[in-house]
Amino acid sequence: MIGKPKLEERTEQHYVGIHTQATMQELGTVIPQCIGEVATWLDKQGVAPSGAPFTRYLIIDMAAMLEIEVGFPVVSALPGDGRVTEGTIPAGRYASLIYDGTDDDIEANKVLLLWGQDQGLKWDTWYTEKGDGWGGRFEFSLTNPQDEPDQSKWQTEVAIRLADSQ
Repeated sequence: MIGKPKLEERTEQHYVGIHTQATMQELGTVIPQCIGEVATWLDKQGVAPSGAPFTRYLIIDMAAMLEIEVGFPVVSALPGDGRVTEGTIPAGRYASLIYDGTDDDIEANKVLLLWGQDQGLKWDTWYTEKGDGWGGRFEFSLTNPQDEPDQSKWQTEVAIRLADSQ
């Protein structure tokens, strides 16, 4: 099930994550692997994440490569070590929705993008030689797989930052 889109203001949020590239076909392996690696790194630092793991889509070329960061929000800036780096989820106005299961990720993104278009919204995006660049495009995993093994019950939030002029 795909939920109803909404708009909201969000504050800046520090995070640590792994910057990588993957094809659409590789995301199902790369994302969980990176989440586990960052979770282990945080545990070794004695730091608990302050929110759900996420994937940040930096550059999207659905037919080729996606440039992503996979990580966790943290309470304050935390220096990385080379593989794990620090970053910030930018403040701003976001459009978002929540969907259930693991099969509707592309459809949920499409629903949100079309809804935004119908609302006359302008995304924080630009063209690059490698694909579409995004200032704030995220998928937050709201369900811990250890707490809920049934993937059909997992919830994910898609959140996309609007251009600053709105």
